[in-house]
Parts: sequence; structure tokens; C-alpha cells
Amino acid sequence: MPQKSTVLIFTTAYRPFIGGSEIAIEEIVRRLPNVFFDILTPRKHLSLPRMERFENGCIHRLGLGLPIDKFLFPILGWFVSLRLRPALIHAYQASHAAGAAWLYKWTHPKTPFILTIQEGKNLKRQFFLIRFFRKLIVLRADRVTAISRYLAEYVRELRPNVPVTIIPNGVDVQRFAANLPDQKNIDVITVSRLVAKNGIMDLVEAISILKQAGHSMRTLIIGDGPLKSQIRRRISQLGLENEVILAGEVSNQELPQQLVQAKIFVRPSHSEGLGISFLEAMAGGLPIIGTPVGGIHDFLHDKETGLMCRVGDPSDLAEKIKMLLADESLRERLAAAGRDLARTRYDWRMIASQMGAIYHEYGI
Repeated sequence: MPQKSTVLIFTTAYRPFIGGSEIAIEEIVRRLPNVFFDILTPRKHLSLPRMERFENGCIHRLGLGLPIDKFLFPILGWFVSLRLRPALIHAYQASHAAGAAWLYKWTHPKTPFILTIQEGKNLKRQFFLIRFFRKLIVLRADRVTAISRYLAEYVRELRPNVPVTIIPNGVDVQRFAANLPDQKNIDVITVSRLVAKNGIMDLVEAISILKQAGHSMRTLIIGDGPLKSQIRRRISQLGLENEVILAGEVSNQELPQQLVQAKIFVRPSHSEGLGISFLEAMAGGLPIIGTPVGGIHDFLHDKETGLMCRVGDPSDLAEKIKMLLADESLRERLAAAGRDLARTRYDWRMIASQMGAIYHEYGI
């Protein structure tokens, strides 16, 4: 008889690929040592091992080791899950991975199915086929968790009678709450995947506006993505090579040391499921500037825990950056409020406990 797993997680990406969902799985799993986890994910790259064991579980990477693996995953994940025979299945994001969970639930209707909604895009504006398949997955789930009120409301619109619990992504408060240096050599920092929804081009335009007005500053952009070349060209066109640094990817272990070198954190998102980078900056003692979209409303209260700027408006963003950099007492007040909020509401230890309580309801 094969070993019976306790919780089977389906995720479209996992280590070494890092994003909000991947960090959430890692942080929650390691804080629930009495639960055994099998984690199914597309392999995507030939260099990655097919199987990787850890203290309380095992990662199974499925596929050919090619980008196409995520499209094969609904069938491959379902097939492998038949052998694992889980007591509970849990899919992160209603995407390719959740397709495998949907198939397993269809063939094993008595197995509890938890779906976690983490999506950061504007869900209502996506292509209708994506919205159609997401609704099918939501309709099959026994329980849904969402990382923000915005996403919870979206789920309730799709299926009013499904139990929905808000369990946000979090932050390792102790690791990010490092001692702040006396001298900060970066004025503005952002940590972001370089995609349109995160508004990084708006930030570059805002820095140009400030430079033209005589406010020169150093800005560090951490992250990678499909818009990297376009952003680099725009930096060159605006003559910002000395003001804006494209640092590329930084490991999550190195990130706290990068954050504490900066005075403020900025991400002018066009859409956001929650925004784990904001929480990490808050835990690190940085005042933040964001936009009133998606899950950002849950933690960014204008002039209380940060500053709001208008979406897609580099001029307004430039004004907010100027305001915050010019007022040290405002920075200190917002930073203190943000750090306290991160500590009391977004510590991974509390979030893992909340997820563990849901598992316990199903006998795990």
C-alpha cells in the first residue's frame, strides 16, 4: 500500500520559483510540523529534481522539465494524486494546478477540497474563458480561503453559499524587523515583478518628474519580469541612469538587508490581490506609498499606515514621494503604525495557526 498523505497541495509554481503563493505555502507548511504534506507542482525545468523531501512532506515535480508542464499539469497532477490518496486536497489559486484538484474532487467527491484565492490581477477583466474555468473550480470547492476582503467578495459574487475565510499572506516579522541603519543610501525602493499590473513604469515617470523639478534621488527597483527591457529603455530615454537602479532578483533571505537601506517603499499597483511586498516593507520599518486597489485597502489607510496615490498617475505619485521624503516626522509616524500592523495582523505564526484550524475542522 502506498503511503497515505494527509494534505495534498496543488500549486502551479513552487521552489525555486518564488511568488506570493509559493512563500505562503512554504511558511505555513513549516509551521504545521504535525501535518504531512505532499506538494504537487509542474517541473518546468530539467535541472529540478522530480522529488524533494523535507521534514514534514515531499515535493513532487511533474512533467517534462519544460514550460509546457503547467498546461499538462491538470492531467498529470490528477493522475499522481490517485496514487497518493490524500485525506484533504488544497489548491493555491484557481489556475492550472487547481484544475488537477477539480478533477480529483470530481472522481473523489467525499475528499474535502479547500481552494485558496491569491490572484493579484483584475479578475473581472480577464478573458472570459479564464473567468469561466475559475468559476468551475470555485463551484467544486468545499471551502475557500482568500487573502483579502477584495478577493473574498469576488468569491461570494461567484458562489454566495460557499464558506469563505479571509486568511492573508503574511510576513516573517522577526526576520524583517532588523535594526535600522543610521544612514540610508536609497531614497525610494520597490520590490516587484516587472509586469504591467505593478505600475513600475509609473514609478520611473514619477522619478523623472521629480528630477525635472530639481529633486534628485536614488531609486532601487528589485525584481525581474517581461517588462525589464522596456523599463531599462525608458530609464535611458529619461536620462535616469544615475537615479534609478535595476537590481534584478534578490533572494528572500537577502531582502531585509536591502529594504532597510531605503527611506520609503513605493509600488503604484494597477491591481493587487494583497501585496506581500508591502507587508515586508512595513515589517522592516519603511513607510509605504500604494494605490487604492484590490487587497491594498486591507492594510493601507491613507495618512495612517501609509500614503495613497492615484492609479496610473505619475504626477500624483511624484507629489506623494516628495511629501514623504521631505517630512521625517511623517515618515516615522507612518513607519511605526505600519510596523505595528504587520506585527499584530500579518505574522506568519498567526496565519499558519488559522490555516491549521481549518484543516482541523476536516479531521487533519
